[in-house]
Amino acid sequence: MSSLNLNKVVLCGRLTADPELKQTASGIAVVTFTLAVNRRYQSKNTEAGAAPQQQADFISVVAWRNTAEFISRYFRKGSALCVTGSIQTRSWQDQQGQKRYATEVVADDALFVDSKSESGGGQYTPDAYAAPAYSSAPAAAPKFEELKTDEDLPF
Repeated sequence: MSSLNLNKVVLCGRLTADPELKQTASGIAVVTFTLAVNRRYQSKNTEAGAAPQQQADFISVVAWRNTAEFISRYFRKGSALCVTGSIQTRSWQDQQGQKRYATEVVADDALFVDSKSESGGGQYTPDAYAAPAYSSAPAAAPKFEELKTDEDLPF
């Protein structure tokens, strides 16, 4: 019997509200938000060859630490966002003694989907949260100290 376990989620959708950054009692950044993700389906009552219909699923997502700060800084209601992470379930007892359950996606990573102009512009400014800029230009050769003889070697 195999003990294979895999819990990986990739979602791309739009934020239903502005994400609000909070801090835990120990100072850890956390943000919760809902992502609207369209799902296509073919209705039983639809004629053959008709375009599939769409329905939005509203999925609860939580992000921690740097990912939470990144999302709260660069994304607003309506922004397109792609997250990768895992599904988590939790339970608790409410004030009336009823057991409650929640299923949510814990985002490990978040990515821009829209270009700057499509997302309303002005909300993205490069800084420490941004991905490094890559260039196709060759990198400068590293500078090495030239040794005159083998006696200068440290070993």
